[in-house]
Amino acid sequence: MSASVRTPVRPSSSDDVAAPRSPRRQVGAGRALTIAQIRSALPGAVRKLDPRDMIGSPVMFVVEIGAVLTTVLAVVDPEVFAWWIAVWLWLTVLFATLAESVAESRGKAQASSLRATQKHTTARKVAAPVDTLAYGSSLASLETVTVPSTSLQVGDVVVVAAGETIPGDGDVIEGVASVDESAITGESAPVIRESGGDRSAVTGGTVVLSDRIVVRITAPAGSTFVDRMIALVEGSERQKTPNEVALNILLTSLTIIFLLAVATLQPFAAYSGEKQSLLVLTALLVCLIPTTIGALLSAIGIAGMDRLVQRNVLAMSGRAVEAAGDVDVLLLDKTGTITYGNRRAARVLAVGAVTEADLARAARLSSLADETPEGRSIVELVDGMLDDVATLPAGAELVPFTAQTRMSGIDVPPGAGETYRIRKGAGSAVAAWLHSTGAHVPAADAAALAAFVEEVSTSGGTPLVVAEQVGERPARVLGVVHLKDVVKEGMRERFDELRAMGIRTVMVTGDNRLTAAAIAKEAGVDDFLAEATPEDKMALIRREQTGGRLVAMAGDGTNDAPALAQSDVGVAMNTGTTAAKEAGNMVDLDSDPTKLIEIVEIGKQLLITRGALTTFSVANDIAKYFAILPAMFVGLFPQLDVLNVMRLSSPQSAMLSAVIFNALIIVALIPLSLKGVKYRPSSAASLLRRNLLVYGLGGLIAPFVGIKLIDLLVSLIPGL
Repeated sequence: MSASVRTPVRPSSSDDVAAPRSPRRQVGAGRALTIAQIRSALPGAVRKLDPRDMIGSPVMFVVEIGAVLTTVLAVVDPEVFAWWIAVWLWLTVLFATLAESVAESRGKAQASSLRATQKHTTARKVAAPVDTLAYGSSLASLETVTVPSTSLQVGDVVVVAAGETIPGDGDVIEGVASVDESAITGESAPVIRESGGDRSAVTGGTVVLSDRIVVRITAPAGSTFVDRMIALVEGSERQKTPNEVALNILLTSLTIIFLLAVATLQPFAAYSGEKQSLLVLTALLVCLIPTTIGALLSAIGIAGMDRLVQRNVLAMSGRAVEAAGDVDVLLLDKTGTITYGNRRAARVLAVGAVTEADLARAARLSSLADETPEGRSIVELVDGMLDDVATLPAGAELVPFTAQTRMSGIDVPPGAGETYRIRKGAGSAVAAWLHSTGAHVPAADAAALAAFVEEVSTSGGTPLVVAEQVGERPARVLGVVHLKDVVKEGMRERFDELRAMGIRTVMVTGDNRLTAAAIAKEAGVDDFLAEATPEDKMALIRREQTGGRLVAMAGDGTNDAPALAQSDVGVAMNTGTTAAKEAGNMVDLDSDPTKLIEIVEIGKQLLITRGALTTFSVANDIAKYFAILPAMFVGLFPQLDVLNVMRLSSPQSAMLSAVIFNALIIVALIPLSLKGVKYRPSSAASLLRRNLLVYGLGGLIAPFVGIKLIDLLVSLIPGL
């Protein structure tokens, strides 16, 4: 094989190095609530007033019943006070549905942009059954028939050439091509999709830019990946998470308790000689139950999933987002996550009397047939080191690198000059090749080789051994090529942040223990698993879960599917296989494994936001006692006037001011529920302390200030 007939190096894609990317911002992301957003969400908010929808939120359902009751009372006895109470109770319910509607409208805007990528395309379907083809037949050259993409079924095989749109989700079974996925991921850089690897999955609606591929369809029309994305971001498949259900039960219990407490006030007041009206008792109940968190709870959950979509991560359920916030152990693959992924040749180490130049030339020749990034980096290293690089002898045969042999090299057969063979590869593979030639490595060379291998391995590198055989002489070892795996910048700092969150990080790699230990030390992870097999990953996850911990991991290959399914938060890469994407409960459209750290932060932000607003809501209720109860009973018990610390104008203005504040605080907190409380890595005790100081204390103070200001205005209303 001539050296000129060498497979060209494909340009690297955005998948080749999974460097951190800036999140793609979506419609309305990170902005304050605008008039346009309110206007677009208002129709949906009005529709959600349907009692059949409201019953899903027991707290707000009680408020709606109260609004209906006060409206009836206002009609029967049309007083100004009664109408003001009725109007503001309806506004309280409307503001609650508005919060949920605004959160959903963002998802619908994102879904609209995704829906625009769906096209009714045609497909060139392979006419003959694939399983009847002769061995070695090229699928791309077979006869095809043009059919609508909507008619494709699972198992159909289609041919897609440059410039054509991939008609449906599937796996590449033949060929390699550059694909434009910008319509789905928002990234302008093309990606490589090829058969037989972990980058074989393609998404319907993306466009082939070069070459031609054969795709086996894995999803029928109407249930493609994009269809599922649209359904998920629109919220039609969103179910309440266990934490959300538990909080709803708590809020329902508090509502029942306050309902009973308020109901007992009527006979108590009647016995004391001051009968309270049903209108006042209804307003009191609405002000005392936890309406703030009850109104915002659903919006907080929707916004949590929305923040993931903003970062190009699709969560298959709210449960996955919530679980991410409780993760205790984070499993991270070394290659492409902690390190840049493509190990590069850094230096050559010659053994014995072999010169560095001779070793470099041999390493280059043996790498010409190695199309891996590591093999190409050796060629680049030697080309930069030497001016007179070796040329390939005429008639030489290139020996390509394979996963089975774990070696590459060249063979110069008899007749093309002196028989000459070079091999470069893993130490054990080269040692087996040396043994097959009858070679005996001198003790001094063996000792030097072992020292070089240990030096490279303990420094976190990967040693590749180079050996040659000239003529009939025994083969000999030439030396070692040092491949260096570079840790990404800032990884140690990010792992320090995770440690501050109470999360233990574990690096998973197929490298030997010495190499893994060096990389783990440099990156700053807490633990590592070396020489990991799929079974080892599963065993590690189960062991952690048995100890009561939640585990998150990222993966892209079919061999990662079992571990992704077993983990509590399994993030599959969009570039990965269909099996991986189906096993995980999240899909990262950018295929950036380091985003797992962001996912955990978003999950924690969701839980903290929910806890912060719950604290604020409960503190609000405590403060409102001081506004309402003294005003209700001060006429009967003048001693209670000492509790009227706000010095409100009258019992009626006090009641109405509390009801108005109760409604307006929901609107004020909608932006915070959508944006989320900022998460800062710290201990649980520190988070609780900050939560109580900021949202607990704030929840106590805000009603005193707000109700007093509203009372000053309400007291000016004629007829009160």
